[in-house]
Amino acid sequence: MIKMDFSQFPQLDESSRSQLIETVTMYGMQTIAAIVTLVVGFTLAKWASKFAYKALKRIPEFDEMLARFLQSMVRYAILAFTLVAVLSKFGVQTASLVAVIGAAGLAIGLALQGTLSHIAAGVMLLIFRPFKLGEYVDAGGIAGTVKDMNLFTTELATPDNIQIIVPNGQIWGQAIKNFSAPKTRRVDVVVGIDYSDNIDDAIKIMKDVMKKNSRILTSPAPMAAVTDLGDNSVNFTVRAWVKTPDFWDVKFDLTKKVKLAMDEANISIPFPQRTLHIVNGTSADVLPTSTAPKKAAVKAAPKKAAKKTTKKAS
Repeated sequence: MIKMDFSQFPQLDESSRSQLIETVTMYGMQTIAAIVTLVVGFTLAKWASKFAYKALKRIPEFDEMLARFLQSMVRYAILAFTLVAVLSKFGVQTASLVAVIGAAGLAIGLALQGTLSHIAAGVMLLIFRPFKLGEYVDAGGIAGTVKDMNLFTTELATPDNIQIIVPNGQIWGQAIKNFSAPKTRRVDVVVGIDYSDNIDDAIKIMKDVMKKNSRILTSPAPMAAVTDLGDNSVNFTVRAWVKTPDFWDVKFDLTKKVKLAMDEANISIPFPQRTLHIVNGTSADVLPTSTAPKKAAVKAAPKKAAKKTTKKAS
């Protein structure tokens, strides 16, 4: 029994004093129990969420994002039960509380339709998993490497390491391009040569360059073919299949090696320019050409035939 000093409250009779002591004792014990429940609930939520995450990670090839999502769901579920238990300690009827929360949730849901759509999109992304952490994607019109994802947003990092936070609704409502999911990708390099150069020699050089690159896969077989007859050049497309992690290294290396091989074989890669034809020294026609002009082509007007004069003998 808690003893209290009522000397400062002489107006209270014995019965009121006893009732006050009982009330203070009851609510004091309830408050202590609520605090203990909160501490235990928060500790249990933290421990259970970590345990769930570690257990899920032991499953082979289990998705990282889904593991984090389930970890957070375990934590929030325990915290919700903890809150209900704390309120019950103070005599709050949980049935009435659920009804109030339901009505409030309806009102909040109508006011936050956009936010809830992001949550729904986040759930769909976690269920169907169109991408994983560490993959390079184009989602919602934004390209980058997936760094993190929660129910509301997805965090991307651009190649120059700029952080971009994209709402899940924007991602789920548009097409998603995943560049990292396939195990192989095709490298395309466009090369142009002069019209005066030999096409077969150029194709042989391109194929030889691809054969020397060990990172290029043999199946599907690499190819080099004429794909366009441009204004200034005969254009080839060099195609090679590589493992996805090697894509950019092979593309940069292939572009460089083809250029060096063309230079070594004296096959020119033209650039747009003009050839000027001067006629009579006054008028000119400008025509596009693919070869570098060695000399200006000057066409002089043909000389008129000299008039023959015949002198009659007098």
